[in-house]
Amino acid sequence: MAWVNLVIAGIFEVIWAISLNYSQSFSRLLPSIITIAGMIVSFFFLSLATKSLPIGTAYAVWTGIGAVGTILLGIFLFHEPMSLLRAIFLIMIIGGIIGLKVTAA
Repeated sequence: MAWVNLVIAGIFEVIWAISLNYSQSFSRLLPSIITIAGMIVSFFFLSLATKSLPIGTAYAVWTGIGAVGTILLGIFLFHEPMSLLRAIFLIMIIGGIIGLKVTAA
């Protein structure tokens, strides 16, 4: 269950990061509310995951999920550039996440 909680935390990290961009520095109410709520939910599920997973593993996977998801949505929603090098580094982050999952005690 800890890994499920960690994935949920990572998904909500993506939600708050994307809504932060839409909030325009907290000047728009609804995206600002979504950002803050996403942060709270993300941290809550991260805290549940750390009850059974080592903090280093949980934190690295949480930020990895958030980074990959935010970058991919940034490409699709905000037309951020995608290059071969960027794709290679994204694959490396995903590989790190998988490696941490496989080697977790």
